[in-house]
Amino acid sequence: MTDITLYHNPRCSKSREALALLEERGIQATVVKYLDTPLNAQQISVLLSKLGLSARDIMRSGESVYKEMNLDNPELNESQLIDAMAQAPILIQRPILVVGEKAAIGRPMDNLTELLA
Repeated sequence: MTDITLYHNPRCSKSREALALLEERGIQATVVKYLDTPLNAQQISVLLSKLGLSARDIMRSGESVYKEMNLDNPELNESQLIDAMAQAPILIQRPILVVGEKAAIGRPMDNLTELLA
């Protein structure tokens, strides 16, 4: 069986919807409440590789901490953006589902359905 992990924020409706999708399908997943157990920079880098996205692609630019940390600065490199997400995990899009060596952000939820197919 392939390892399945859901990076979950219980306060997020999309994240709760992703968890319900897994439960409806009887899929046992490791659920990581990433705000309670933040990922380190290396874990974020691995996640980005599985997503096939850049750090900026998965950042929540509407969060106040995004503005406070001046993350809209185009001079910031990938490593600096990853470090920012490690420091402030609220910046990471959610939910993220990892199935083996692939991952998808559940916005829209169809991304997760396709990943599970």
